[in-house]
Amino acid sequence: MSAPERPFRFGLVAGRVRDGAEWSDTARRAEQAGYSTLLAPDSMQTLAPWPALAAAAAATRTLRLGTYVLAAPFHTAGEVAWHAASLDLLSGGRFELGLGAGRPGAEHDADRLGLPFGSPGQRVDQLTELIKGVRAALAGEMYPSPATPLPVMIAGAGRRMLTLAAAEADIVALGLAPQATEDDLAAKVLLLREAAGARADDIELAFSLHGVGDELPDWLTKSFGLDVPTLVASGAVSLLTGSPREMADRLLRRRERTGISYVITNSMFLEPLAGVIELLDGR
Repeated sequence: MSAPERPFRFGLVAGRVRDGAEWSDTARRAEQAGYSTLLAPDSMQTLAPWPALAAAAAATRTLRLGTYVLAAPFHTAGEVAWHAASLDLLSGGRFELGLGAGRPGAEHDADRLGLPFGSPGQRVDQLTELIKGVRAALAGEMYPSPATPLPVMIAGAGRRMLTLAAAEADIVALGLAPQATEDDLAAKVLLLREAAGARADDIELAFSLHGVGDELPDWLTKSFGLDVPTLVASGAVSLLTGSPREMADRLLRRRERTGISYVITNSMFLEPLAGVIELLDGR
């Protein structure tokens, strides 16, 4: 598989804190540890992404900020363009717009918001229209002009989502089951690159680690009944174990094979991954 070797960067997904001081501290710690991006999920179990990212922008200087990812059924193009342009301007061009068709379980949030949550096909259609609408709105004069062209991340797993991402995204966050192997990941990348054709090398590839070291988040254990030994035995790409050097080497091999250079993880692993980030700084 031919893929460009972009420099590594690392994203931290966060959204649950006790107060504003803890949130600002999380953003500063991520910046100091070398993370490139703080990512806010679009979930009613976490902080609302727009105010959370605005607060993080005020607490940091170089840390980039992103939505991970806004669910198309919950938002209009005008609203997203308004918030995105404002946040990008106020942060000095540090915002990245992450969009998707809605994660598994997001129908419960739709119920709480009083919004319909259609079929997978309907939601992909909504996402397609949202992307077009946001870009059209940002090209007009109704909203603050973004400080820079907004990078667009699309998260997806299925063939139709990856085909859309191949055509429209600057960054693609690849979705796989927690037990997926390196071969499964390579096959997903190949599918995306084939769909992207001539623009394949222009797309930054991202992938999420569900575990770093000897811990897993509670949701993964409760929802899938998985533990670290099971994932290690299956060769799961979603788990990174070993010394910082061993973990860094695994990410280097993965990048060489697949081109994946953007590594994303949960805020509970902020410190465990910091040593890996230090080893891969500038590489």
